[in-house]
Amino acid sequence: MDVRKDITIVPRDLSSRPKLRIAFVVYRGNPHSGGQGVYTRYLTKELVSMGHTVEVFSGPPYPDLPKEVKLTRLPSLDLFREPDPFRVPRLSEFHDRFDIGEFLLMSTGAFPEPRSFGWRLYRELSPRLGEFDVIHDNQSLSRSILKFQRQGVPVVASIHHPITVDRRLSLEHAESFKQKVGLYRFYGFVRMQCLIASELEYILSVSKVSARDISREMGIDLRRISVGPVGVDTEVFRPVPQMDREPGLIVTTASADVPLKGLRYLIEAIAAVEKVRKGMRLVVMGPTREDSPVRRLVEYLGLKEKVQFVGKVSQEDMVGYYSRCQVAVIPSLYEGFSLPAVEAMACGAPLVVTDGGALPEVVGAEESECAVVVRAGDSESLAHAILRIVDDAELGAKLARNAIYHVRDRYSWRRSAETAVDLYYKAIGQP
Repeated sequence: MDVRKDITIVPRDLSSRPKLRIAFVVYRGNPHSGGQGVYTRYLTKELVSMGHTVEVFSGPPYPDLPKEVKLTRLPSLDLFREPDPFRVPRLSEFHDRFDIGEFLLMSTGAFPEPRSFGWRLYRELSPRLGEFDVIHDNQSLSRSILKFQRQGVPVVASIHHPITVDRRLSLEHAESFKQKVGLYRFYGFVRMQCLIASELEYILSVSKVSARDISREMGIDLRRISVGPVGVDTEVFRPVPQMDREPGLIVTTASADVPLKGLRYLIEAIAAVEKVRKGMRLVVMGPTREDSPVRRLVEYLGLKEKVQFVGKVSQEDMVGYYSRCQVAVIPSLYEGFSLPAVEAMACGAPLVVTDGGALPEVVGAEESECAVVVRAGDSESLAHAILRIVDDAELGAKLARNAIYHVRDRYSWRRSAETAVDLYYKAIGQP
């Protein structure tokens, strides 16, 4: 299928409003893993195209930014970098008290980056506050962000979903008491983030479901949360012309090491599918450890020849997998949004998602048939949905066609930026 015609999105006329100087802060902006780097790159690019000035303050790994966006690096010890997370730095790497504090927190099992990034951000940004009209915090939620607000600086904070859900699901899937104690310590920063978020005046979230959950889980008045879905680059994520569907190919983008992503249920579904339909195979895009419980499950179920972990892949390879797969699956137990779901739909992949969090909202389940929605944490339902699409080529084609137009109509970075700018003006008291 070759769907090339774009839906035209008419930008709002915002020319009468003053242009803003925006300090955009993100504690880690990895462009190849997770959504923070993607969000930072494309949102700031669109803000600049609207005439605003943006400077990004980021800890490592640093985001990949367009040349029009200035990047100010805030180096850290980068204690969780791959391939040696929880590393012990050399003595020569310690330069100040922030480095010492970061290492000491990590040594107790904590995840220090939101706190330590906040320390460095305050040191760098506080002497320069007069250079900016507004600070946009991308989910670091450090104490420094609240300090800036208390000093009268307009602050907007993006919260993509409540991290309390990640903590709860990780604890539920802990394999031992020792692991559970370690997880409690690792997620120690969550209490700080909830306290900070509850006092911030302007919150930007990515879906209605996420906004409601953030309000409930983090103690934030729902009236202080604005909703602006993230976008997708449809020049990159689009169907590849003349690329045929590969019979039996199922793909997913999910970290095998994060219980929240629900990959174990998809593996169990593949085992069920294999019993009734031979020739199926699953490709898993995303990071995974060799000792991952999901890998052990693959071994236990005898699926080593049926499940392929390809790790992190390029955007080009991801588009290729989505364009030629027979089914794409998002098996998450919870999502505040789900960029992988939108990217898969943009490529015309017949999609199966769970009802975890905002996924039904993202795929427009109440508006049009863009995906098959099943219960979260239900491997049997996943198996039935996969087989339903595999056995019905007409259904697969309809899902793909509807999904492409749904994405192009709704998920543009221009619309994301317009929502953010509306909140900026509200924060600075401009009509």
